[in-house]
Amino acid sequence: MYSAIAKNKRNTVVIILLFLLIIGGLGWLASYIYGNVSIVVITLVVAIGYALIQYFAASGQALAMSGAHQIEKRDNPRLWRVVENLSITTGTPMPKVYVIDDPAPNAFATGRDPEHAIVAATTGLLDIMDDAELEGVMAHELGHVRNYDIRVSMIVFGLVVAVGFIADMFLRMAFFGRNNNNGNPIVMVFGLVAILIAPLVATVVQLAVSRQREYLADATGALTTRHPDALASALQKLAAYGRPVQRQSSSMSHMWIADPNKPGVIDKLFSTHPPIPERVERLRAMGGAF
Repeated sequence: MYSAIAKNKRNTVVIILLFLLIIGGLGWLASYIYGNVSIVVITLVVAIGYALIQYFAASGQALAMSGAHQIEKRDNPRLWRVVENLSITTGTPMPKVYVIDDPAPNAFATGRDPEHAIVAATTGLLDIMDDAELEGVMAHELGHVRNYDIRVSMIVFGLVVAVGFIADMFLRMAFFGRNNNNGNPIVMVFGLVAILIAPLVATVVQLAVSRQREYLADATGALTTRHPDALASALQKLAAYGRPVQRQSSSMSHMWIADPNKPGVIDKLFSTHPPIPERVERLRAMGGAF
């Protein structure tokens, strides 16, 4: 587990550097097209500022996008006690607890570190899970917190949002450019290519960090509760009763415990989550070892 935590901290640095390289490269291309070298400097300065803002603000953006609202113990004693007991058991600071009014069963964790962590669950999840299964799901989410997955997820979330913003910016430049760039075929072609490639880039980045994170969080949660069969049962319910989350974005799809899009056969090839049957199989194997 400690090696996984160290790897996630290294991944955070690598992803930020990748983010700066991508933005810097786009800035260089823009400066070449417009013949203005200062664009590179301006782009990098804005990128660094954006990265810092995202480090502190991305979790709030994810909560706003999902429609989550913070609760106290009196609002949902069952969920609160489960999270509180798991925090005490693992020695993890008590995270803030949020609930999302959505019939789709799902949950996610976010924040930049265990001291600033947040866990969120949908009302649909609370309705279908028994106490042991709910504990398994929350142990999984706290596993993300303990393994520093939440920091990596947050940075990826910011990167995906940035890619979308850049693609949109170049598309607008392609169609609404002025002065000597009006109708420039290079800008037009690049804008169209950027807007088409952006979703693919976002998916590749999410796939690179998400699938192994889910396996690791499953294992961490199972070791915490000593009841991997409960988490396996919860995952099976998510597969059986899963439906698209009402308020979700592809930029944060990797943050949920189960894919919020309920993808079809073709989409599963590019899913940010490993197949639930494989996760269940691994957990059942762990259960036999206890």
